[in-house]
Amino acid sequence: MKHIRSILTLVCLATLAAASGAQESRPSVGITDIMRAGPRLVPPPTAPSAPLPNVKRSAEYIVALVNSEPITNTEVQTRMLRVLRENPQAERVPRAELAKLVLERLINERAQLQLAKESGVKVDELAVDQAEQMVARQNQITVPDLRRQIAAEGISQDQFRRDLREQLMLTRVRDREIESKLKISDAEVDQFIRDQRAGSNAAIPPFINIAQLVVAIPENASDAEIAKLQQRAQSLAQRARAGEDFNKLILENSDSPDRASGSTLGLRRADRYPALFVEATQSTPVNGIAGPIRSGVGFHVLKLLARSAAGTADAPVTQTQVRHILLRNDPKRTTAQSVAQLNDYKERIQKGSADFASLARDKSEDGSAKDGGDLGWTRPGQFVPEFEEAVNRLAPGQISDPVVSRFGVHLIQVVGRREAKLSQAEQREAARAVLRDQRTEQESEAWAQEVRARAYVEYREPPQS
Repeated sequence: MKHIRSILTLVCLATLAAASGAQESRPSVGITDIMRAGPRLVPPPTAPSAPLPNVKRSAEYIVALVNSEPITNTEVQTRMLRVLRENPQAERVPRAELAKLVLERLINERAQLQLAKESGVKVDELAVDQAEQMVARQNQITVPDLRRQIAAEGISQDQFRRDLREQLMLTRVRDREIESKLKISDAEVDQFIRDQRAGSNAAIPPFINIAQLVVAIPENASDAEIAKLQQRAQSLAQRARAGEDFNKLILENSDSPDRASGSTLGLRRADRYPALFVEATQSTPVNGIAGPIRSGVGFHVLKLLARSAAGTADAPVTQTQVRHILLRNDPKRTTAQSVAQLNDYKERIQKGSADFASLARDKSEDGSAKDGGDLGWTRPGQFVPEFEEAVNRLAPGQISDPVVSRFGVHLIQVVGRREAKLSQAEQREAARAVLRDQRTEQESEAWAQEVRARAYVEYREPPQS
């Protein structure tokens, strides 16, 4: 069964009209890269993980103080276990060196968390609930199944939710600190587009869109059962290659919970897809079929729906017309109260006693209120993950459950979808988004180094395994 990481990065909604913030790029085989980059919301599908190496737990003691807050040897050993499980290549690193790298990572996180708390950054239970639901959906399992798998990893539910909360806090304080530094000039956009047309941006991953059909492997399945499921996946792949409608195959055969919406994963940069999917579709033509490929979830049959270079208009893009109602964070109104209010709006709209646009004009606390909450026709990648993940799960006409962000709570409706090429202005905004992603990565690293430099760190005994 697929391994679920317990330390999860959830990038929060920075602004509804802005491009998304940077996420971790494809995992590197270098251990310094492993320790520098933050874990993703959901790990890429991989083959079932091997048993953990035998890492002995030493007696408890303090290995370092960060502004008088202790980091213990047990914390270092626990994180080492996770690193070794998630990155088998880390086994090649001497244990003492790996312990030092893990300790430095913990020191950086602790200093940033302290800054977040001092800055008044808070994450309520509803935001953690939403993060947990997103992890389950992206792993194509239910929340109860997720909790059972987390328990099987030896991680308590309280620890898992604490990890989620801390990563949300880290992301929110980091976004707030670096947002003002993300200025992309028109000249930079012009140069990027020129380089893209000249083929000078080959290192920048293309945008791809993939639909998947999943044949799930039950937990504790026998070899015979797995072989039978593999044959089923191969048969479905052959039917897709023979020209059968892929959406119909998904609807009738996929074990994915989002099969009703076509199991489309969305147009985004290739480095934001699981490496397994990117590698499988690398030589696949648009509308071609790849797979089946094996992951910890099961077997995946993939259809490459689109591939295009960032900032160009060489392929149609699925655009979505979206509107929303936003209730901002307010000291006089709790998040739970906002959720309850938006659930009431949703019920009234569905019963026909209220109109979405009218409610948005009267109740929304966003600049789009005057337009009935309409955000216009949007391109993939225009919204950050929490908002976009909700949008991608909606069919035209559907309304989301309330979506929590650091700005408040949103009720989202998809009005329509269409296939269209990007206009010149949209190409420029797509290019600006790519540049903003690159700048975010640079500024995030610089900010982390600055926070670390300001912290008082006292090393005690070195960690022992």
